[in-house]
Amino acid sequence: MYRHILVALENSSADESLVPHVTELAKTCGAALLLVHVADGWAARHFDDLKLAESAEMKADRAYLDGLAAKIRASGLGVEVELALGNPPTEIVRTAESRGCDLIAMASHGHKLIGDVFLGSTIDRVRHNTAIPILVVRGRLRAG
Repeated sequence: MYRHILVALENSSADESLVPHVTELAKTCGAALLLVHVADGWAARHFDDLKLAESAEMKADRAYLDGLAAKIRASGLGVEVELALGNPPTEIVRTAESRGCDLIAMASHGHKLIGDVFLGSTIDRVRHNTAIPILVVRGRLRAG
C-alpha cells in the first residue's frame, strides 16, 4: 500500500511516539522511510539568500537525523534523511511531493483550541496543502 513514507521529525520527545509506529508500518508494507526535519531558525530561513554557514542547531539536527536513521537501518529498513530549511509546513509538503512520498507521518502535540489558534498547527497547514495521506500519531505527554 505505502512504498515511500515521509516522517516529519521535530527532534523532540514527540518523535519517541511517532518513530515506533512508522517503523512498524514500514516493515508491514515494505516501505522505505524518508526522515525529514525542518530547521526553521533565522539562519535556516536565510541560509541560501545570505550564503550562511550551518548553525550549531542545524548541525545538531543533521546529527540527530543521521543517528536515528542508523538505528532504523539496523532493523533492516531502507532510510534516507533530509534536513530541510524554512517554513515547516511548506517544506514538509514540498519534500513529500518532490521525493514521491505516498504517506506523510507526523506527531501531534495535543494542543487545545486556544493553543492551536495562537501557535498554529503544522499538521493543519500540511493537510490543507497536499493530497498525500497523513498519519498523525499522538505525541507522548511529559510530566512537567
